[in-house]
Amino acid sequence: MLLTRISQALAAVTLICVPFGISRADVSAGERLARQWCANCHVISRSGPSASLPQGPPSFRVAAGHLNPEQLRAFLTHPHGQMPDLSLTRSEIDDLIAYIESLR
Repeated sequence: MLLTRISQALAAVTLICVPFGISRADVSAGERLARQWCANCHVISRSGPSASLPQGPPSFRVAAGHLNPEQLRAFLTHPHGQMPDLSLTRSEIDDLIAYIESLR
């Protein structure tokens, strides 16, 4: 009975969220985006070469340890410092945040 109620609740949340464009973030897609756009300036994985440029956090793991998801979203939504404006979509930002969070 409890399992049925949980399943019904999850189904209801899905029905509510999907029309509003709220989707589940994709860690793998976030990693692909990080490799494509971020790896030139930041260490993006648990291990890897050091960043080639001195700006920004030295690694995504450092960012994960110091910024919560809302702070990461604000950081990725608005260009800052020497970081280029990547014009990421909400979904791409969600995916990047999910990837960064996975490094905790």
